[in-house]
Amino acid sequence: MSHVLKVVEILAESSKSWEDAAAMAVVKASKTVRGIKSIYIKEFEAQVDNDKISSYRINAKVSFLIE
Repeated sequence: MSHVLKVVEILAESSKSWEDAAAMAVVKASKTVRGIKSIYIKEFEAQVDNDKISSYRINAKVSFLIE
């Protein structure tokens, strides 16, 4: 049995960590997409305010099964 996957690009942000941003991306995507199989993080970015990181951002590709 073969599978076909679709990939969408998602931007996510968290005040805690890049890992939290990735988890939030999956949670949000799963509200409108079923069958998520993987997330690939393309880019990491951080917003800095007053010499401290204030937010963590990711650019990710989320793969899911096409039904």
